[in-house]
Amino acid sequence: MDNSPGAAATVTTAAPVDRILTLLKTQGALSTASIAGELGITVEAARQQIQKLLGGGLIEGRQASQAGPGRPSQSWALTEAGHARFPDTHPQLTVQLLGSIRQLFGEAGLDKLIDQRSVETRANYLAALKPMKGLKARLTKLAEIRSAEGYMAELHKDGRDWLLLENHCPICAAARTCQGFCRAELQLFAEIVGDEGVIVREEHVLAGARRCAYRITPAAK
Repeated sequence: MDNSPGAAATVTTAAPVDRILTLLKTQGALSTASIAGELGITVEAARQQIQKLLGGGLIEGRQASQAGPGRPSQSWALTEAGHARFPDTHPQLTVQLLGSIRQLFGEAGLDKLIDQRSVETRANYLAALKPMKGLKARLTKLAEIRSAEGYMAELHKDGRDWLLLENHCPICAAARTCQGFCRAELQLFAEIVGDEGVIVREEHVLAGARRCAYRITPAAK
């Protein structure tokens, strides 16, 4: 699996259509007006780009019911083909290798593989985070590391909590084959947060969510 910074994204933001794909990947379904506002273009120009994406099967329309009278609002979201425009770290090869390990060495062998990866990842993360002082600094650095690995991570404040959002999972195929990868990552995140707070995964790609979302609640002082 290639988690190098250079593999973080294959979608360029130069073309308007690619910028729209990135918007829908990171923010979820958006209306034509919202897309136009985010890109700083006219609504008509946004419609033209949306038609190109519709023609390519990369996005689809969704209608949300309104509480009041009037027509349901229209928004746009990525199709499976649209999601496929973002890196997925050689999913077929990954699944085949994990299947071979399971067949040759059983679940115990697969657990050892995950444990070894966790040890290496933990060492790299903790070394990068060691200079960071305070929860905010560590979470900011964690988001940077995850983005460099292709997770399209963002850190946001939500009241007194922090939200770590991962808009893409470059190891999704591996995680679906063996969910031990996700458990190991959550354990690592909890170690990074330490006694300064509590982390809970609120959204999970493997549970059908658009992204993985982690809420970090700082410990009471």
